[in-house]
Amino acid sequence: MLTTQQRAIVKSTVPLLESGGEALTTHFYKIMLSEHPEVRPFSTRRTRPMATNPRWPTGVLMYARHIDQLEKLGGLVAQIINKHVSLQIEPAHYPIVGSCLLRAIREVLGAEIATDEVLAAWGAAYQQLADILIGAEEKIYADTAAAPGGWRSARAFRVARKVAESSEITSFYLEPQDGGALVNFEPGQYLGLRLVVNGQEIRRNYSLSAAPNGHSYRISVKREAGGAASNYLHDELHEGDMLDVFPPAGEFVLAAGDKPVVLISGGVGITPTLAMLDAALQGTRPVHFIHFARNRAVHAFRDTIAARKAKHAQLQHFYVYDEHVADTDGTDDAGAPHATGRVNSEQLARWLPPSRDVDAYFLGPKPFMRQVKRQLRELGVPEAQTRYEFFGPASALE
Repeated sequence: MLTTQQRAIVKSTVPLLESGGEALTTHFYKIMLSEHPEVRPFSTRRTRPMATNPRWPTGVLMYARHIDQLEKLGGLVAQIINKHVSLQIEPAHYPIVGSCLLRAIREVLGAEIATDEVLAAWGAAYQQLADILIGAEEKIYADTAAAPGGWRSARAFRVARKVAESSEITSFYLEPQDGGALVNFEPGQYLGLRLVVNGQEIRRNYSLSAAPNGHSYRISVKREAGGAASNYLHDELHEGDMLDVFPPAGEFVLAAGDKPVVLISGGVGITPTLAMLDAALQGTRPVHFIHFARNRAVHAFRDTIAARKAKHAQLQHFYVYDEHVADTDGTDDAGAPHATGRVNSEQLARWLPPSRDVDAYFLGPKPFMRQVKRQLRELGVPEAQTRYEFFGPASALE
């Protein structure tokens, strides 16, 4: 239990701990990786474990800064919880994080700043946060396992189909080996995978890129330069192969309502918007689908969106490429985008519905998301009606 005195110590020492900056974060992860191999499967790189929470000290400091008003963290806590669930982080992992964090604070900042009293206060604050997360995660684990077609931990799936969607993105259609039903999911959620690459276990999550159907899931993965998981999936995983899958999770989902839907994506950020699009088209809501890609070769699912447009009059779609070369005979080909260059407010102003009272969802590289967030605000879209998948506070996209 965090006492009043400990709460005061935590609040007063946040600036001191923030002064440790990158050194604190780096040392924390160095300890974690070298001494606790059990957390390595959650690492995106050998120098940064816990892909679900890539900067644990920063996240804990954010929590401490708002320890009297946790509501100011907004959706951050829900994001962390869902990321943890997607990779099946368990209660036993939390003491490891806590002990490494306190040790890093002491070793980087020194005993004069990180006194026994200060460490005790921060230990109590961390335990309070851990209890919040563990309790919320356990509820999701239990509810998912109890739902029709649900399960807990890993379940064996077979790669039923493997389809190249562009020069960079490949889709994997996954069916349960046991032939049983599959738990439903909300459009925008993701799956967790457990892979063994070069003898090492790693865990990743990927957005579900097709609407739920009760018997299979689809994920669509971009090949990342140097990415252990993505390159393994592209090069080593074939139709008929098996892999371990964790249940769907995620809070970046299409909300019910009657407002027009605006879906804005950059690159592989298109994947969750596809499931959102299919769900939105089940009703009568106008849908504006706006996608940015480097060029035609890397633009995935263009034909899919065209097919949706042919069937649904309420769908408007627009594409922007960083670069596009017209046909040499002076005419453009059928692959011409609606515009070239980067995202800008003039384009968005033309492509948004006349009324800015919309539900907007956007996802893509961080610089892209930063621009979209700012431009939607400038164009009058209410911030409460803009949603995105991003680990960190909204201010990090400003």
